Amino acid sequence: MTKKLEPTNSSIETLLAARSFSRRVLFKGALAAGAMAAAGPYIVRDAFSSSGELTLLNWDDEIPNPVIPNFEKKTGIKVKTTPFSQNEEQINKLQATGGEGFDLCQPTRDRAPQFQELDVLQPFDTSKLHLDQLLPSMLEGSTSVWTWDGKLYHVPHCWGSEAISWRSDLATLNYKDLSYGTLWSEPFKGKMQGRPHSLLLGIGLWMDHTGKLPSNRMLDAFKDEASMKKIYDVILAYAIANKAQVKQFWDSSDNTKSGFMENGAVIGQTWDGPAISLWKQGKPVRYMAPQEGAITWIDGWAMPKGAKNIAQAYEWLNYVHTPEVSALVAEGSGYNAVVKGSDAFLSETAKKIFAEAYPEDALSKLWSRPPEPSWYAELRTQYAEKFKAA
Repeated sequence: MTKKLEPTNSSIETLLAARSFSRRVLFKGALAAGAMAAAGPYIVRDAFSSSGELTLLNWDDEIPNPVIPNFEKKTGIKVKTTPFSQNEEQINKLQATGGEGFDLCQPTRDRAPQFQELDVLQPFDTSKLHLDQLLPSMLEGSTSVWTWDGKLYHVPHCWGSEAISWRSDLATLNYKDLSYGTLWSEPFKGKMQGRPHSLLLGIGLWMDHTGKLPSNRMLDAFKDEASMKKIYDVILAYAIANKAQVKQFWDSSDNTKSGFMENGAVIGQTWDGPAISLWKQGKPVRYMAPQEGAITWIDGWAMPKGAKNIAQAYEWLNYVHTPEVSALVAEGSGYNAVVKGSDAFLSETAKKIFAEAYPEDALSKLWSRPPEPSWYAELRTQYAEKFKAA
């Protein structure tokens, strides 16, 4: 069943959550659950955890102010952060230390197979978590691929997407015609930005959509190495032949923003957070899902084996899993909340932007990143490096 997005107070909380990963529409259930979600202030329940410190290895744009200052004020726990801008940075840090030095880290949902192989995490004690606060489909996004040996290793923090963003004062785009192929059209030659491996995926989705390279919406590339190479060889050849389209490759939220505001990029395949943050600030930047579907993901929390401040870590998780704080994360980052009842704490501007970013039937076309085997991640990196070096 497909529901059309309506810009109501419940749309953000229910629609994308349901579509992103479980492929179920949970309107009635989510609305009922949201009505019962705790809306009172966060209260520290463990005296021991109301002191000490907490060390986070976190995405550089997913804990906006005043999330940490509010937590420190409420609990007395001092938070130290080590930001990163790509999953590979996080993996390298954890691999180098064997999971030492951090109390919590932030893997993306699709990296579950790699983290299981790395063996740098410890499971959560779910009795210490308020999992009933989470939207069911967001929780399922974690439990469905981050459960092994009967234990859970990941809980959601926020969800987002990757699609098309552009300078609205320099280009006029509409949903009906918007495509990953738009990035490669003549008007944007030398004016496009993107992340190398993401651009390759976007080309694949575009070629599948047009019938030029059928790939079951790129899912065939995850079958085995031979299937991936067969698909990506065609994609890479196109990307290299048309590399003159690229103004810059981005690798973080900050240089995505500077690409648009300082470096001359007019269009890009980007995360929603940076573009929507600029949009909220009144900058001439817009973001929208294309006809092939926005690429969706969940970022969450996991506990490294070397975590020392365990009680403080659980205090943090139960703090960010309240409606107020999940909404604060969404409002400040440009990404989206994962907790029941968060919509009540979002601004009307955020709700309006969400409706415009996912118009008409966009929510029925979402493409969620599947779990990535290590061989896929390695090959993808090789193809991305060849594209960059060409």
